[in-house]
Amino acid sequence: MKEKAYILGENDIDRIIRRISHEILEKNKGPENLIFIGLQKRGVPLSKRIAGNIEKFEGIKIKTGKLDITFYRDDIGHNIKPVAQITDISFDIDEKNIVLVDDVLYTGRTIRAAMDALIDFGRPKSIQLVVLIDRGHRELPIRADYVGKNLPTSHNESVEVKLKETDGIDSVTVIERE
Repeated sequence: MKEKAYILGENDIDRIIRRISHEILEKNKGPENLIFIGLQKRGVPLSKRIAGNIEKFEGIKIKTGKLDITFYRDDIGHNIKPVAQITDISFDIDEKNIVLVDDVLYTGRTIRAAMDALIDFGRPKSIQLVVLIDRGHRELPIRADYVGKNLPTSHNESVEVKLKETDGIDSVTVIERE
């Protein structure tokens, strides 16, 4: 695999996160009733960054959680070796506006699994979706409410997101399979 294109750097990602934070506040008419749930692995730091921005803007503490969808995936057993991560939703989500956060939206299957997993914790008032990158190629009727960047790709390309918290650097690149 080789790097095909450098798409976003640290400043770009910071700008996108600030913009999305404002869009969420505008759509929800403020921060009340909002809970951010990051999908393991890179959705977690993204959700914390967005929640941190909203805390700065509004002066109110925002709840954040982590969700692992490993055992909700529909490809378990298809040459996939699951690596379970931590799920941490230690608060009530009933009648709350849940904002799911992930790094890349591709087929929609991860988000379907995330919604299945989330429903096991309660009945939210709404579920909204934030993604840093939407690369297209949907297999399920799922779309993000907030998108950092639409990045059309081919099936032989991958989008690689790196974040400081997990990788030591903020970047988005397109990788091509050889």
